[in-house]
Amino acid sequence: MLRSIGKKLLELLLFFLLMSVVSFCLLKLVPGDPVRSILRVDDVAVSNEQLEAMRDQLGLNKPLIVQYGIWLKQLVQLDLGHSLITHRSVFTEFAGKLPYTLSLTGGSLIVMLLIAMPLGTLSALYRDRWIDRLSRTISLIGSSLPSFWLGLLLIQLFAVRLRMLPPMGEGSILHLILPSLTLGLAMSAVYVRLIRSSLIESASQDFVASARARGLHPARVFLFHTFRHSLVPLITVFSGSMGSLLGGTVVIEVLFAYPGIGKWIVDAIAARDYPVIQGYILFMSVFIVSINVLVEMSYRWINPEIASKGKEIG
Repeated sequence: MLRSIGKKLLELLLFFLLMSVVSFCLLKLVPGDPVRSILRVDDVAVSNEQLEAMRDQLGLNKPLIVQYGIWLKQLVQLDLGHSLITHRSVFTEFAGKLPYTLSLTGGSLIVMLLIAMPLGTLSALYRDRWIDRLSRTISLIGSSLPSFWLGLLLIQLFAVRLRMLPPMGEGSILHLILPSLTLGLAMSAVYVRLIRSSLIESASQDFVASARARGLHPARVFLFHTFRHSLVPLITVFSGSMGSLLGGTVVIEVLFAYPGIGKWIVDAIAARDYPVIQGYILFMSVFIVSINVLVEMSYRWINPEIASKGKEIG
């Protein structure tokens, strides 16, 4: 047990080290100069001496390996550095933007669950009936619409014509509704079909037929046997969706001018703000790895066979 935990920790350490090297080197290969963005060369006349002085001040003239060593030393001390544009701590800026993105992510997940769970479940229970055909049609239409175009349609309807909701920005929970609807509707189109297929596949298992043969109540069979078994593929896909959802908020946050991590990183990329971009990449890496670890742990609770196999292997 301790050996497997140690092996896992070593793998995670090597993964983050490799990710830090790749992200640092790739950013240096991206065309553009952060110094020109800082000094606003396009708006103000700046001499070459001023550009070189700024590069020396920021340490950008040092060899690449030296820059990486300095950055890695700060990272070990849990210091992500400071933004080249705002001069504020990257961690402080990140902590200020994270609640907005988490609120948007949570709102979109609620919308997705309220739509996908009922439609997917009814579609599986009443297979090939009108509710099944309706839910599959809705799912097909939803998956065919780009999220940014769906967002524009919602803005046109609820903000411009009906004047019920604010079109963009932040300030109250009303500002969260349209972006949450946009992301939630886009996700629900995928999960309706996934829930339907997972429930149908689980209902055909031998242990479900055995539970019915023992005379268990249909609701108990569905909840503790069919639905529980269907959670394994659902959680697998959901773990992947969490990373793409957090990254997918970039388009929606820019569209709705919502001040979350997505809009923050887009502005940082445009300004070649290297410390912010590197901090964002590391955060996404930690987030995705953490989600995968939690999903692996949940498998052992949902399907006891996985836990027993793990013990046999260990």
